[in-house]
Amino acid sequence: MDTRQAIARVAVAALTLSAAGFATWVASEGDGPTSVRADGAVVHHPYIPTAGDVPTIGHGSTRYEDGTPVRLSDPPITRQRAEQLARNLNSAEERRFKASLPGVLLYPAEFDLYMDFVGQYGIGNWHKPKSPRTWLLLGDHQGACQALLAWRFQAGRDCREPHNWGPKGCKGVWLRQQRRHADCMGMQ
Repeated sequence: MDTRQAIARVAVAALTLSAAGFATWVASEGDGPTSVRADGAVVHHPYIPTAGDVPTIGHGSTRYEDGTPVRLSDPPITRQRAEQLARNLNSAEERRFKASLPGVLLYPAEFDLYMDFVGQYGIGNWHKPKSPRTWLLLGDHQGACQALLAWRFQAGRDCREPHNWGPKGCKGVWLRQQRRHADCMGMQ
């Protein structure tokens, strides 16, 4: 690694999710089912994204700010509420994420990438052995990138296997991990 790259990495504690990182996360999570109310407002309905997943609303939110899980019987929320909910949940996860990487240096784009991982898999999985966090704590940034590819399972299904790519399948999980891995390796 050249000196210019080493200077660009900064302490995780000094970083925050960028607007582009948040926008990428929202785009990756999608909207889920929406409809238009009589007043013209677009609303998001609770749904189950893939077989074996939990109820979700808006941009990948599986719970509300108070920790209450999303239920399929919950009323729809507006686009504005979906964005607010996603931002609030991301802010809470960001604090936990920063605390999980004491002394670790990342590029701002790496911070966004790993926050996207946490947004998809949760902070609990981030703390598991063999997650990218394990390698980042060791200072092995390439190892952290490689560890992303191991996170390809959803509800016990291997999402890289084409037979798991049906209508309620998990092909998107594998494609998202491949994009993350390629982007991560491109920063090394």
